[in-house]
Amino acid sequence: MRDGNDEIGGEMIQGVETKKLRVIPDERGWLMEILRNDDSLFVRFGQVYVTMAYPGMIKAWHYHKIQTDFITVVRGMAKLVLFDNRKDSSTYKEINEYFVGEKNPILVKIPPLVWHGFCAVGGKEALMLNCPTEVYKYDVPDEFREDPSTDKVPYDWKPKHG
Repeated sequence: MRDGNDEIGGEMIQGVETKKLRVIPDERGWLMEILRNDDSLFVRFGQVYVTMAYPGMIKAWHYHKIQTDFITVVRGMAKLVLFDNRKDSSTYKEINEYFVGEKNPILVKIPPLVWHGFCAVGGKEALMLNCPTEVYKYDVPDEFREDPSTDKVPYDWKPKHG
């Protein structure tokens, strides 16, 4: 398993990219650029949405067949977990963990067919922003879900104590 915040463990899942986000402060507050159409990891624009997780709640697992997600956390902290279940991928069965949010402002690009989910960490709710490449189609959603405890993803959501 690779921790997305350092170089411990295996390699980053094929097709996953991260971008350290730039925070621009001034006396009024701050601005944080998240995704620009001139970024090397940009694909295309579909829509923008925000989702929130309460402390102790897990929002997992799901993947898309077409859509690429561009995810960051704009309030609180979240553990974002990815699992590569693409048999033709060089990182097949690899797991990546990213701790994303106020203390680590990064953008994570998640390609199609990579399972992903998140939970709030640190005792506060986490507010996640996603800028996917596709619009959500209510009649035929490009979203395939499993329970957080599914055997299809070999991951234990319990906190790790060191």
